[in-house]
Amino acid sequence: MAFADKQISCRDCGTVFVFTAGEQEFYANKGLMNEPTRCPSCRTARRSSQSSLEQADGYVRYGNFASFGGKTPRQMHPASCAECGQMTEVPFVPRGERPVYCSTCYSKLKPPREEVARQ
Repeated sequence: MAFADKQISCRDCGTVFVFTAGEQEFYANKGLMNEPTRCPSCRTARRSSQSSLEQADGYVRYGNFASFGGKTPRQMHPASCAECGQMTEVPFVPRGERPVYCSTCYSKLKPPREEVARQ
């Protein structure tokens, strides 16, 4: 497929920019179907403003569809261990209805797992 330079108007600033044949070939090789709608300077400005917003509160956000199995960090909540009183962090909001234990006390209280005999 032969590519030719195209002139596109930026949707943000209205400047006309050239979508080169090389860029078009790169887009095609990556499987990108849509042409760019912003000029290179507006794209750069948009990326930098998004990355500064994503890390503003100390957490990196990886999008709406990231799960705990992905790279999104879990929000931890401070709690006091019901057994030893040491402060710990848990991935849920402690409500006081049930005791919260630190990992050391929890491993002491938790019954050992019995190995299931293979048949």
